[in-house]
Formats: sequence, structure tokens, C-alpha cells
Amino acid sequence: MLTLHQAPAAFGIGNISPFCLKLESYLRMTGVPYTAKAADYGKAPKGKIPFIEEDGSFLGDSQLIIEHLKRKHGDPLDAKLGEEDVARGHLVRRVLEDSLYWHIVYERWVTQEGWQVYKPVFEAIFPPVVGKLIVPMIRRGMTKAMHTQGLGRHRPEEILEMGKADVSAVAMVLGDKPFLLGENPASFDAALYAFIVSIIAFPVDSPLRKYTLEQQNLVRYCERFQQRFFANGPLHAPRQ
Repeated sequence: MLTLHQAPAAFGIGNISPFCLKLESYLRMTGVPYTAKAADYGKAPKGKIPFIEEDGSFLGDSQLIIEHLKRKHGDPLDAKLGEEDVARGHLVRRVLEDSLYWHIVYERWVTQEGWQVYKPVFEAIFPPVVGKLIVPMIRRGMTKAMHTQGLGRHRPEEILEMGKADVSAVAMVLGDKPFLLGENPASFDAALYAFIVSIIAFPVDSPLRKYTLEQQNLVRYCERFQQRFFANGPLHAPRQ
């Protein structure tokens, strides 16, 4: 049995981490059996979550894990996709993971309104005394990482316009299709759901969240995805 090591649930969705939520979404979409538990960061092979334990081995990085699962358990979602669809899905995933992700970081870790909501949720991952000491250090590290990545060098109004451009592009590609590439879900839908719902569900009425909620096709998409793949427990805490 595969063990998924991940962060806790919050905000009415399965995980505070969009990367963890992406991987669990993929597992549910493909029916690969798994159990989930709170991550032991000391075992994380790449020093981050999510990671899996399978057959006595550990593997990190959500996308590398998905590619491993395809090789080991088959590829029911993407096997019949054409090259153009695979390329389109890849580009959307990279926008979500390498660009829009940093807007999620900004909303949660940098803005004061977001931090007031996110801080107690993130602190709860650690023992009480440890959390109070280590979380401010992690926040400083995330802020520094945003500056190194580049988004943190911009003014708030510039950051907002960049985030809106990402959301608009993703909404345009989705259009009125049930799933990103058509009538049937593909592995790329795991990322689309995880990152968009992470913006929508975060309970701070930021300009980026308001803009995302205005994209009704994205809202309906998240509702449809959650009902199909998380109907038996969208609010679950990691299973021990």
C-alpha cells in the first residue's frame, strides 16, 4: 500500500498545500490505493512535501511521483492524449506551478491579512513551542524566496495584475469544457483543480481571490471536480 505524506486539510479542501492536493487528486482520479498521514519531514527525500513511501522506498516531488505512478500502475488518464493536448496540458501545469503558485505564497505568507489567517493553521503542524519559534523563520525564508524568484520585487498592484493574467489565461484555455482537455479528465486536471481551489477556498477576500471567483467557468470546474473526486471527504484530515 502506498503511503502519502502530506500537510493537513484546511479551508474546506483536502490540503493547505496545492502540491499535496494535486497528488492526492491524481491518486483519487486513477484509483491507486493509498493511505495518507501527516508528513514526517525528516523522511522527505527532497526536504519538502508531498512525498510517498512505497515498497520501503521514499520518493519526493509531486510530478516525479505522478510519472512514477504512471510507469508502475499504468496511465489511464493520459495514455490516449495526442501530442498537442499533452503540450497544452504541460504549459498550463507550468503556469500553475511555477507562476501562479507564487501568488498563492504572496497571499498567504506576505500580505498581513493573509498571514493572520494562515499563521495559526501552519503553526498547528508543529508542536506548540516549536511552532511559535520556527514559523516566523519559515516566513522570512518564504519572503526571501519570493524576492529571489522575482515576484517579491514588484509592487502589490503589479503582483495583482500578473496573477490576474495567469488566472485569465487558464480560464481561457479551459473555456466551457468539462475538463481541461475535453470531456475526460487528464492528469493535468489534478494541478488545475488544486491550484485554483487553493485561491478560491482561502478565506481572505483579496483582489486576486475576487477576480478568480469572477471566472465562473473556473468556479464551476472546481465544484464539479470536488464533487466527482472528493465527494466522500473533501474536508478530511490526513488519515493516520
